[in-house]
Amino acid sequence: MSIEMTDLLDLVIEEGASDLHLAVGSAPVLRVHGELIPLEADPLTPEDTERLMKSIISEQNEQKVQQEGGTDFGFAFDDKARFRVSVFRQKGDIGVVMRTIPNTLMSLEDIGLNPSVKELLYRPRGMVLVTGPTGSGKSTTLASMIDIINRERGCHIITVEDPIEFYHEHKNSIVTQRELGVDVPSFDEALRRALRQDPDIILVGEMRDLETIRAAVTAAETGHLVFGTLHTTGAAETIDRIIDAFPTDQQEQVRTQLATTLIAVISQVLLQRHDKPGRVAAFEIMISTPSIRASIRDNKTFRITSDIQTGAKFGMFTLDSHLMQIYEKGLISYGDMITKCRDPESVMQKIQGKR
Repeated sequence: MSIEMTDLLDLVIEEGASDLHLAVGSAPVLRVHGELIPLEADPLTPEDTERLMKSIISEQNEQKVQQEGGTDFGFAFDDKARFRVSVFRQKGDIGVVMRTIPNTLMSLEDIGLNPSVKELLYRPRGMVLVTGPTGSGKSTTLASMIDIINRERGCHIITVEDPIEFYHEHKNSIVTQRELGVDVPSFDEALRRALRQDPDIILVGEMRDLETIRAAVTAAETGHLVFGTLHTTGAAETIDRIIDAFPTDQQEQVRTQLATTLIAVISQVLLQRHDKPGRVAAFEIMISTPSIRASIRDNKTFRITSDIQTGAKFGMFTLDSHLMQIYEKGLISYGDMITKCRDPESVMQKIQGKR
């Protein structure tokens, strides 16, 4: 009996899975609390994965798979859940990965973020970056921030996403959500147009190329509050990545712009919980101070980590110190803490010193 997509998606919801993998030669696989769990089913055939893909894909996206070898899109499963879908060709066959987008937005406290972060959402202008590897919960954090602004401030919020994940209803604010490839051709084009649409807040789903980074920095400079994501870990690395995207002769100017516009960098990683099923986020928070602005301007980003270490009164802390904190609370294992930290030797010494 052939397996149906509706049954698989019902199972994803039932098991609280974050992802569903469909690959030829393997049974369908769920990712639950970070672990891959194959279903007790026959391995999928090329016909199966093609049929399952066709049950959820639009004609336009199917053409993209034929022409470009893959596509990404958002998919609503009735009113039960939304998914971010990636369809791709591998070894000539169709593969599908579906990531669950939670229906309910978490509060900053639920995510594990310091209350000091909420103050950033009331700044009139500047740039807040949320960074971390793929699957570290950046979209969830940003959606929660946008939801707070939407509820508590009267603004025009424009989001540019690829694809749209969380749907925001208009509350106190007006929320305009634009999807790449559906509403607008590219991030930088969307940002350029956004500036003509009377925005207060702009969310850039991904700052993936020079044009998008340039447009985001300009938007932050011209009096807008801009939120963006990068696949970097740590504040110093994020700032270096942005500056390195520019040609050498423009880097000094960008340092000056960033020193003025950057409000905060929030880096996050997701870890498996040690005390119960589930996952927990660890954060590094950098909030711009005169000292950090000087380090960015003077090309001395290596000083930023020590500024974060001494900036507790501003609500700052390093990833390593937060990992140690959640390890000491028994939320994560020693192995996971050491794997994810930036300076394992120093963390090991501190932990041994406390014993």
